[in-house]
Amino acid sequence: MQRSTIRAWYLVHKWSSIVPTVFLLMLCATGLPLIFHDEIEALEGVDYETALPGAPSAQGGVALDTMVETALAERPGEVPLFMAFSQESPLLTVTTGPTPDAAGEDMTLLFFDRATGRSLGPAPGGGVMDFLLQLHTDMFLGQPGMWLLGAMGALFVVALVSGTVLYAPFMRRLRFGKLRLDRSRRVGRLDQHNLAGIVALAWALVVGGTGMINAFADPLTDAWREGELAAMTARHGGADPVAPEDYGSLDRAMASARAALPGRSPQFIAFPGGEWSTARHYAVFFQGDRPLTQHLLTPALIDARSGELVDARAMPALNQALMMSKPLHFGDYGGLPLKIVWALLTLVTIWVLWTGVLLWWRRSPGAVERRVSEIAGGAEGRLA
Repeated sequence: MQRSTIRAWYLVHKWSSIVPTVFLLMLCATGLPLIFHDEIEALEGVDYETALPGAPSAQGGVALDTMVETALAERPGEVPLFMAFSQESPLLTVTTGPTPDAAGEDMTLLFFDRATGRSLGPAPGGGVMDFLLQLHTDMFLGQPGMWLLGAMGALFVVALVSGTVLYAPFMRRLRFGKLRLDRSRRVGRLDQHNLAGIVALAWALVVGGTGMINAFADPLTDAWREGELAAMTARHGGADPVAPEDYGSLDRAMASARAALPGRSPQFIAFPGGEWSTARHYAVFFQGDRPLTQHLLTPALIDARSGELVDARAMPALNQALMMSKPLHFGDYGGLPLKIVWALLTLVTIWVLWTGVLLWWRRSPGAVERRVSEIAGGAEGRLA
């Protein structure tokens, strides 16, 4: 590369690294315990996924209509919003709220044993893990916070790409991964920064990219509802509202959905009036049967009065990318071994960020032009 090109890449890497560093350190620090959220929550209380005997709630058990009645008996005056199933145990959850379009903070999540119909009480909440998840997701700022973190994720990806572009000419006269610990402290720290960055590069690109996609979850859901979901209902009389007291049998709706999508397992049901359904329909979301496809959802839209199928179709590619990105972001695809790998790579990334901060903070005057010359010559330089 010519000096002008190297200088441009260097400045891109410098500022795309400096601007999001504080946010990235916060995301790594909060994301590390969130990787093990299932294991930590199991230590905090009863692990219903393993403690409850019986067939998975996604396969069968007490009638769904009965489960809804039990939930509403615990929350008089409220309406059902969601029902979610487990693929591993009889655990079934019902979310209720004061209105069909209730905000998240007004919802109540209830646990049930579908094998017996027994109520297990409200889901525990307000703990450390909930606080960390909220901080990691939007910094308690709502959608603006999500967009801000999404922008920081985009800058992180730019920093990774620009750092990789600079690494090749810089290292062409050095053996790959060499740590020149016999030189100055700054040179040794630089080599550690470069090596750790290359080791975690692929993982960091995945986590940064999926985090960026997750930041736009709400707009993607809105686009699906206003586009694909509207198209599904337009051919069947639109989506005239159905009052909660007029909801038909949920078991009949589930039977219609299963007939439309045989061989698949239900993950959750969205009741009429919420953002995942229309004002007139149940939306039953089915997942795939493989580790990689179990996060890809296919909705079946069911008329809430009659229980008849309206339509069933796969969600758009962008929404499917969102579904895949969330578990991939936290390493939820491969069980505990993959989570441990995710945690180790998070620690490596923290080290990369910290050494980058030190290299920038202790820079000397005239560093930019000198480093550009060194990178161009493959001599001793820096990438931060």
